[in-house]
This record gives sequence, C-alpha cells and structure tokens, in this order.
Amino acid sequence: MKFVDEATIEVHAGDGGNGAVSFRREKYVPRGGPDGGDGGRGGSVYLVADRNVNTLIEYRYARIHRAQRGENGRGADQYGKGGEDIALRVPVGTVVHDADSGEQLADLAHDGERARVAKGGRGGLGNLHFKSSTNRAPRQSTPGEEGESRRLRLELRVLADVGLLGAPNAGKSTLIRAISAARPKVADYPFTTLAPNLGVVRTDANRSFVVADIPGLIEGAAEGAGLGHQFLRHLQRTRLLLHIVDVAPFDPTADPVRDARAIVAELKKYDPALHAKPRWLVLNKLDLVPADERESRAKALVRSLRWKGPVFAVAAISGEGCRELVYAVQAWLDAQPASVPPPPAADEGEPPVVRPAPVRRRRRADTGVA
Repeated sequence: MKFVDEATIEVHAGDGGNGAVSFRREKYVPRGGPDGGDGGRGGSVYLVADRNVNTLIEYRYARIHRAQRGENGRGADQYGKGGEDIALRVPVGTVVHDADSGEQLADLAHDGERARVAKGGRGGLGNLHFKSSTNRAPRQSTPGEEGESRRLRLELRVLADVGLLGAPNAGKSTLIRAISAARPKVADYPFTTLAPNLGVVRTDANRSFVVADIPGLIEGAAEGAGLGHQFLRHLQRTRLLLHIVDVAPFDPTADPVRDARAIVAELKKYDPALHAKPRWLVLNKLDLVPADERESRAKALVRSLRWKGPVFAVAAISGEGCRELVYAVQAWLDAQPASVPPPPAADEGEPPVVRPAPVRRRRRADTGVA
C-alpha cells in the first residue's frame, strides 16, 4: 500500500432535532396541556487512533464525513432520538490541525486515544418547557442547534525513538537493515528511499527501540528541494538523531563535510526544536577506507565538522561497529525520560480538545410557532 502521510477532510456534525408543539388530546381530559417533546441531539465526529491503520490513504478519496441529524420531537412527551456519532479511524501518531486557522486540535499518540473534532448540535425544546402560570397553552418551541463543520488537515508523524538523517546514499537504509528486521530498498543511486521506514531494534528479550529512516536530505530541503522536506516531520517525535555521514562517497566531487553542515542548517530552518534535539555522528562505509587510514580519516572529519558529541564509526553493510552503536543508543534511551506524554487515565473521561470557533452552516431561521 502506498504510504500517505497527509490528507485534508471535511467533517460535519449532525444538527439537533427541532422541538415539537403539541397538546394532550384525550377524551374526558379537557385542557390536557402542552406535551411537545424535545428534539434529539445531533451526532458528533470523533477521530480515534488505531494501531491497525498505518496510512491516511483512505482519506484521500473519502473527504467528506457527516454525522447523523437528531430526530424531531413529537407529541405525547416523546423526545427525538439522538443522531449516531461517527468515529474515523486514523493511524497512531496522527496530528490534527484546523485547515483554515492552522491551530493544532489534537495529537493522537496512543492506541485508542480519541478526540472530538466536531460537536453535534443540541436538540430544540418542545412547548412543554414553556408552560407557566400565565401561559398555560404555549405554542412556542425552539429549533435544533446546528452541528459544527470544520476542515481538518491530518498529518501522520511516525512514532520512533531514534531518527536517521543524512545525505542521499549515505547508507541510512543499509544501517537500518543491519540493526533491525526492516528491509528497505538499497541501491547505488540517490533517493532510493521514497517513504519513511521503521525498524525495531531489539537489544535483549525485554529491551528494544524503534528507528525511523527518512529520505535523504539535500541543501534547500526546508524550502522543498529533494524529497526529505516531505518527511522531516517524522523526526519531530524522535528522542535522538543519528547523523549518518559517508566517509567514502562514490562521487569524487562530493564533500561529506559540506553536506553534513548543509543538513544541520536545513534542520534549523525547518524547526529549531528539531535542530536542538540530541544528535550523534555516525561515520559510515568504513569498510571502503584502507585500514591504515580509517582513524586519521575519521579524526579529520570530526575536526572539520567541529563535532562535540558522541562519534561512532561503522560499516553498515558488514555490521562492523553496529553492535556498539546499538547498545550505546539503548543505554542513552534508558537514561532519558520519554518525550511522548502518557495516555489519559481511564477514569478521566474524554480528553479535552482546544478548538477555535467552528464554522456553522447558515440556514433559514425557524420561528417554531405552530
């Protein structure tokens, strides 16, 4: 299935049913009084995170979603039935934005988490509510409230502990194949990776972490150059970034130091918070460098980059150095608090969702007078 990580949809909650104007009419019961029931509430629209869904492709084709309208009230104190809610299943890690205002409405980071994105309208009042000592036969009722309507932008951000970034052909896909069971495409040309790949790295029976591999980045990625700008958002949830640098590029004109600096600059332009995440330097393709030159080549790159953090030298294709890297990452993750907030407790009820003012559909006014 094609990986789709963004979609725009319309959601329309149901209108509330109208209140009824009715009077009790029975033999031997004169002046029975008002008995018009209330209208039912309109159905609401919810988004629910489901771990069995892994793409937003369904919402590329089904763009409009409507909840059911509430039934009108009836006589004999009969209230209208409420409209059915609808729950739209989305992948875990989906972020919901209002497409018009750009405000974030919800971040569904846990399986089963749900958010109401369009509230159904309340049902109108029947005339039994307007009875008083001075108005014994009211002929007033109120129409149902209109349901909310909203355009939503759904954005999927993969949930991973570690993100791999680097220039095209730096060996990111080869590394994720070496340390996990993921099998992304590997070839000797740039931009082999066209969609994010996830791999689970298991260090022992009860310890593991998730690695995300995104398409290679080039200068100008934050403005749309290359492919990486489409997937930089997937690194925003990661806790650690591994910057992969090719120590023996196939192209003799390539400059690993220049490419590495350009990628760091793109991170900062795209999102300063992403640029501030912890980053480790991983020098890859060590097997292509003569054994007696490896140490000097690595030191020269680190010195040119003015790198102050941890540095690892690996040969992903043969697995050399990967074990040390994996266990160092696991130890670092174990020592750091998780960045994703815990799911809401079961007894807390529906999590609150902060929403901008909804767009309401205009319709002809209803006086509700019988």
